[in-house]
Amino acid sequence: MQNTAPPLSSNALSAHALPSYLQAEKLGPWGIYLQQIDRVTPYLGHLARWVETLKRPKRALIVDVPIELDNGTIAHFEGYRVQHNTSRGPGKGGVRFHQDVTLSEVMALSAWMSIKNAAVNVPYGGAKGGIRVDPKTLSHAELERLTRRYTSEIGIIIGPNKDIPAPDVNTNEQIMSWMMDTYSMNTGSTATGVVTGKPVDLGGSLGRREATGRGVFTVGVEAMRRSDMRVDGARVAVQGFGNVGGIAAKLFVEAGAKLVAVQDHSGSIFNSLGIDVPALLRHVQHTGGVADFAGAEVLAKDEFWGVDCEIMIPAALEGQIHAGNAAQIKAKLVIEGANGPTTPEADDILNDKGVLVLPDVIANAGGVTVSYFEWVQDFSSFFWSEDEINARLVRIMQEAFAGVWQVAQDHKVSLRTATFIIACQRILHAREMRGLYP
Repeated sequence: MQNTAPPLSSNALSAHALPSYLQAEKLGPWGIYLQQIDRVTPYLGHLARWVETLKRPKRALIVDVPIELDNGTIAHFEGYRVQHNTSRGPGKGGVRFHQDVTLSEVMALSAWMSIKNAAVNVPYGGAKGGIRVDPKTLSHAELERLTRRYTSEIGIIIGPNKDIPAPDVNTNEQIMSWMMDTYSMNTGSTATGVVTGKPVDLGGSLGRREATGRGVFTVGVEAMRRSDMRVDGARVAVQGFGNVGGIAAKLFVEAGAKLVAVQDHSGSIFNSLGIDVPALLRHVQHTGGVADFAGAEVLAKDEFWGVDCEIMIPAALEGQIHAGNAAQIKAKLVIEGANGPTTPEADDILNDKGVLVLPDVIANAGGVTVSYFEWVQDFSSFFWSEDEINARLVRIMQEAFAGVWQVAQDHKVSLRTATFIIACQRILHAREMRGLYP
């Protein structure tokens, strides 16, 4: 599939009417998102008159998060919550704790959530949050104080009908439990629906932890079926081995594929005969990374991208596949488990090489789909079985992917542009129908 829209230059980006708090020469991930919107604009028809709506977040909150450390000193951390668009429903998106979090990153992630939610047609807008902190430097008690203070600071814009946070990088069920409890204490009633990704005992959903990885697997299989690729015997390389990469790898191997390479923050490993996934998952749970796993050899970091494989799954952070390494990739299929792992320049290189890229905005939407299920279950106080949840997830992902594939065929564009066409039309149609108030 060819993307007929030309790549955008830095001059094109600088032509955007940017908010005063951003600099054209340092747009970061937000700049990638703007390029994606420019590529889809020619396909929006009469809705293109509303396209500037997509280039500005509806609301961006920057908060100071002060806490008392265990040693008695006061530390201050920078926190964010961005609501990109709420035309189709309340904001929805994760919270990440990472030392490199920036406003540009959170803005881009919130915008990709808008696209993702519209692509699978769940009634949410896009939002995202984060704190600039390395959580590994904090004690358990300090992490709890940080989470609760941050929740209180952003409490003015979140809520079950306003904006529903969820886990993301370095956050988990425990963080969500603290957020739910803090919001509930501040509002005077238990509000299980204020966050998703909670423990089952606190209103969480069965299947939520595995949902994103299951979605990656589901759309991957659908794409392979349409591309005459066989899952059985396919070699898989995965970057990131947490809930997304680890679960996706497990499901592909159970379907007959072979995991040959894994990379995470601790190192890179390789075994051409296949890596024992259950053993590696246990190793990662025990040690925190894939390094020193006995069932594979050490692989140089830069060599990971050139591994012989049919399927590559970047499931770590954004910007991992770029102009400097995209040409090395030998995979026939790249499935984006992470948010924004491929830059526009790399997209063009992979397209020219004939590599099929399943974009994040459809490939990793399984997590938010089951988050939607969790939210619905919380409102009704009626919970579904895991089999019901998985069946509903697979059906929604398959239907969404079928629509994306058809649009890509009709317009002869990449799957990423096709996903943006569907999502942006839904968002902007909602904007048009609602009109401007007053």
